[in-house]
Amino acid sequence: MKTIVSYKRIWLVAYPIILGSIAQNIIIFTDTAFLGRVGDIALGASALGGLFYLAVVMLGFGFGTGVQIIIARRLGENNLKDIGPVVIHSLLFLMMVAMAAFVLLHYGSIFILKSTVNSEAVYLSTIDFLKFRSFGIFFAFINITFRSFYVGLTRTKVITFTTIVMALVNIAFDYLFIFGHAGFPEMGIQGAALASVLAEASAMLFFVAYTHITIRYQDYNLLHFSALSFSKLRDIFHVSIPMMLQQFVSLSVWFGFFLFVEKLGEQSLAVSNIVRSIYMIIMVPVWGFSTATNSLVSYLIGMGRQNEVMPLIYKTALMCFTLILVPVGLTVVLPESFMHIYTNDPGLISMGIPVLYVVSLGGIFVAIGFVFFSGVSGAGMTKTSLIIEMIILTFYLIYTYSMVHYFKTDVAGVWTAELVYGLLMFLISWPYMKSGRWMSAKV
Repeated sequence: MKTIVSYKRIWLVAYPIILGSIAQNIIIFTDTAFLGRVGDIALGASALGGLFYLAVVMLGFGFGTGVQIIIARRLGENNLKDIGPVVIHSLLFLMMVAMAAFVLLHYGSIFILKSTVNSEAVYLSTIDFLKFRSFGIFFAFINITFRSFYVGLTRTKVITFTTIVMALVNIAFDYLFIFGHAGFPEMGIQGAALASVLAEASAMLFFVAYTHITIRYQDYNLLHFSALSFSKLRDIFHVSIPMMLQQFVSLSVWFGFFLFVEKLGEQSLAVSNIVRSIYMIIMVPVWGFSTATNSLVSYLIGMGRQNEVMPLIYKTALMCFTLILVPVGLTVVLPESFMHIYTNDPGLISMGIPVLYVVSLGGIFVAIGFVFFSGVSGAGMTKTSLIIEMIILTFYLIYTYSMVHYFKTDVAGVWTAELVYGLLMFLISWPYMKSGRWMSAKV
């Protein structure tokens, strides 16, 4: 069965997200490269602090993914007037979550990290990072709402523009704040955190301006809000809360992964932070195509074209696999060059090269598995996707713990967990999508 969604249509939805992801990774790359010059402690602390922050942000991002699926379904149904109320209710809810998240990041992290981080120096530096970084959560959640609106409509070019703005602002303020150039105070790791907050604020302002210029509010009922509708919130929660939990648990487990790595020593943690940054670059095509899968699957179902969903997923998986070979190939051929970007320490470079080989292979497994997994959530089966993720992450944690504590492996051995993750994701998601049990899902 063919699908009305062509390779070109998939690419037009995916490529702006891919470009935006590249810009997002420039931010991570800049932070890591600058802090690598500050020292191993700052590098390791920024990894832990960044992952802690990201795990909390993923609460909002997961909720936003659910909202995106709902918006795409309404677009397929040609029910545009219902999109505005979905956006407004989602924003109100996310602002309440942001207030709780700020308290957790700014105050709760002091107690959480104290009991989990071995190195006192890494702990203190991580807290310094989060004192500033926590203020960005409000801007981040507003940006997530805008992102859900535009991706749900498959109008994804704005994602590229906003992320480029974020990258430029972040690079400029990293340079000024971390090292104290142009009369600014030398803030070190706190400067990196402050630069990221200002970058998120700039992206929010761009979203507001772009929306005011390009969107006809009346088309989507965007400015119509008379009262809070609990039935509307309930409908949004039905799809979005499982996605919210899924993203939070996923990133929390990765935070746990770095805590396991920290048991191997500060040098292993520093290497893993560098590898994480490079791995995110490898994974750039995956984020674009998985997001496109979410929206396009929901859009097709909204149009009543359920029989075209599997051909769409096969097409998207093939495109994702093909494109990820580019960063994988570069990483495998030039591992030392990539490591040199982040550090001049020969010990870190030699330790990191085997890890790069492992994550390059892992990226291929994850690329294919993640597209099929995104089909499950895109169909509206977000509770099922949460269960699948929980099963996989349980194996992931057991595997990682065993590699560290029982097999006493090096850092490269620990990172083979990514291969296990990608393989399990495909082996569970593909049969489920083939079964057709998702066809009756209501959003």
